[in-house]
Amino acid sequence: MFDLLKSQFTRRTILHKAGFGLITLSTFGVAGTIFKPNRTLAQAGPAPSKEPSMPPEKKLGWAIVGLGKFATQQIIPSFGECKRSKLVALVSGDRAKAEGIAQQYGVNSKNIYNYQNYDTIRNNPEVDVIYIILPNGLHAEYSIRGAQAGKHIMCEKPMAITVEECQAMIDAAKKGDRKLMIAYRAQYEPYNLAAIELAQSGKLGKLKTITSDHGRNLDPKDPADRWRAQKKLAGGGSLYDIGIYSLNAARYITGEEPQEISAMMYSTPGDPRFREVEENVNFVLRFPSGVLANCTSSYGYADTKRIQVFGSDAALELDPATDYYQHRLTIKRKNSTEEQNIQEKNQFALEMDHLSESIMANKQPKTPGEEGLQDVRLMQLIYQAARTGKTIKV
Repeated sequence: MFDLLKSQFTRRTILHKAGFGLITLSTFGVAGTIFKPNRTLAQAGPAPSKEPSMPPEKKLGWAIVGLGKFATQQIIPSFGECKRSKLVALVSGDRAKAEGIAQQYGVNSKNIYNYQNYDTIRNNPEVDVIYIILPNGLHAEYSIRGAQAGKHIMCEKPMAITVEECQAMIDAAKKGDRKLMIAYRAQYEPYNLAAIELAQSGKLGKLKTITSDHGRNLDPKDPADRWRAQKKLAGGGSLYDIGIYSLNAARYITGEEPQEISAMMYSTPGDPRFREVEENVNFVLRFPSGVLANCTSSYGYADTKRIQVFGSDAALELDPATDYYQHRLTIKRKNSTEEQNIQEKNQFALEMDHLSESIMANKQPKTPGEEGLQDVRLMQLIYQAARTGKTIKV
């Protein structure tokens, strides 16, 4: 998979095909065993530390790899709300852009790296953690190289394109005795944590059905979306990009792993956006408790980020469920509707601080590499179910 990425020339060729001319990765927003947990890894995690923010010199230093829209508009500004983490380094193919960001956020210019000298980050004691925010097809390479450089790794989801790549990332982190965490931000967000507690505590009665829908319109005019239309860089279409939210939600709401999967897939004929990747995927998961999860993902319907949980006594709706900064949680019973008001918190700061705390305490993070591998494995089975029209036993 990554043989084509071993030279500057081929990297630039791939980017050119993605619609980025000859600019570099900063524009972008292995064999092993298959992990089969006995129960879901997607569990409610410990509450964030209530201790005051550490002094800057005691915070762990983070390097951001990839200076696309998500990194520059969401992640980097969130360091201002972190108690255990600080921004100390940038990795980008655009030196001028990196220097501008470094100046804005107080990063020493000597801590700016590119994709050719990335491995020399091993010599920088200021960097404790590397956060990979690149197209999916590059996650494995840069995570593995980062771990080999002796740094702890946070990687955006989906973890990688294949199960084998995920396992290689896990193996590299273990070999280097480094932490590997996948950035499942919703599992650190207060409204989602409240939904997990309500569903798993029995306050809705016996769980019967979950629906989870995540979709938006893919816009090829947006540079952040161009690579998402290319299978080599994206790995898949709407399922890999935003359907993963629907899948992961079904797992963390139930606290279980699915036993059976069925699915259908459809793309609008003639739509040039979907020459390589799929537009729509509808899939059903059957869990051991009997809960059925009906999930959708789309690159063609209006913006939707919704989770619904139906119990024998009450129904829960989280809509928006996986927004960056705004959520709404409603509980409907036979004769009443109640809206829960929960303090919004910066989920990006919460998840980064969780990894920093895990490193400081030498504990496994809540969403380790095995969690990311499981979603990639299940998404591959969803594609298989859709292609064959058969129900797949997990």
